[in-house]
Amino acid sequence: MKQISTALCSYGMSGVVFHGPLLEAHPGYKISKILERNKHESKGKHPESTLVRNFDDIINDSSVELVVVNTPDHLHMEMATRAILAGKHVVVEKPFTLKASDANKLTDLADKQGVILSVFQNRRWDGIYLTVKEVIRSGKLGRLVDFEVHFDRFRNYMKNSWKEKDGGTGTLYNLGSHLVDQALQLFGMPDRLFCDTRILRDGALTDDSYDLLLHYPGFKCTLKSSYLVREQGPSFILHGTEGSFLTWGGDPQERDLTAGLIPGSPGWGADPEFTRAKINTDFEGEHLEGDYPVLPGNYLAYYDNIYEAIRNNAPLTVPAQQARDVIRIIEAGYESSRMAKVIILK
Repeated sequence: MKQISTALCSYGMSGVVFHGPLLEAHPGYKISKILERNKHESKGKHPESTLVRNFDDIINDSSVELVVVNTPDHLHMEMATRAILAGKHVVVEKPFTLKASDANKLTDLADKQGVILSVFQNRRWDGIYLTVKEVIRSGKLGRLVDFEVHFDRFRNYMKNSWKEKDGGTGTLYNLGSHLVDQALQLFGMPDRLFCDTRILRDGALTDDSYDLLLHYPGFKCTLKSSYLVREQGPSFILHGTEGSFLTWGGDPQERDLTAGLIPGSPGWGADPEFTRAKINTDFEGEHLEGDYPVLPGNYLAYYDNIYEAIRNNAPLTVPAQQARDVIRIIEAGYESSRMAKVIILK
């Protein structure tokens, strides 16, 4: 297996918890360079990588094939553009860009340069989402009439993070990009939407709560996040003409990556104590009620696909065009909230 020489553009939370461990665990990649402006935290976990202080040291290195743009959101457009123009394949951390028009420009530029451009929508490989997708496609609930998802946290204080300072992008961009991507994968583009974004925490400078309603013919889709949910309720709530399906908890992969466990190790992505699901429905002449098995998650599958796309011209699982549609929805959501009106999309 010919390794892909890869550079990380930042070593904050996404580099430490997600990209760094996943790339180290995958035999198809070699992390050649890591950009840290002032610190040198990457050396402990990636001693064979070269620590650099300037983005030019990455894009001017002809040996670097893949650049992971995992920097603050407002830098995605500029850095991805420079990397593409340098002939690098690019993975951009979500959210892709702040404007759908910028996403279109990057997509067109990548096509022109003949390089791979993808966005790290890793939550497509959450075990709980994979299970929801399987339940919907199986028809176990009959015709779906109501689909609701919560991605909530409890943090009643401000962190010293660019995300929470004036000019930060807010929760709809940060957490919402995951839920919007999942909804679009399941149901496609809605015909209209309504959104309410709010600032709930004392001293907050960016939105930390949203309710996003996506309208589809025949059923309603509700996406919600808040930073003031101390007691977690169900994460997915599905109701159909024959029954219901509910899940609790998140995906154990982020917890295990934070704890330093090796991605892909035995039992990876599965923890019945952390994530559970229940079903109550009639299906094919039987009544199904009780606990439902949750499929294991696998974030490594994202980088499996990137490897195959670069080395073997496989189609991208997360092409940039799909990530652009996520930004279209988020932009329309903020417009809806500002104007207090329904936005027509089709």
